[in-house]
Amino acid sequence: MKEGAGPPRTGRLLAALPAPGADEWSESLLRRAGCRVERIVSRGHASPPGFWYDQQEGEWVTVLQGRAVLRLQEGDRRVEMGPGDYIELPAGCRHRVEWTHPEEDTVWLAVFYRDAG
Repeated sequence: MKEGAGPPRTGRLLAALPAPGADEWSESLLRRAGCRVERIVSRGHASPPGFWYDQQEGEWVTVLQGRAVLRLQEGDRRVEMGPGDYIELPAGCRHRVEWTHPEEDTVWLAVFYRDAG
């Protein structure tokens, strides 16, 4: 094992989900240079009216459980997502969460990255 790397870590992506709350919940699972992985839990959450994510980094996101609808500003495209669906959102791709299921947890796995160079 590389010096200072620490022991392997394990976990369960669909276990120990938080109780429903007023805000979406997120947890950082991994942080490395140029990359981070988050588990996000939504239940009836959506982006505020008129708000668009416009990130400096790319994002690859999948739904592990639940259902959601994203809206991409370019082309006013609506993307319905369920378990196993994923989307890659390049840096600067304006998007918003239109809807998540109000009666069940939507669990996302998001990988944020910066392009090399």
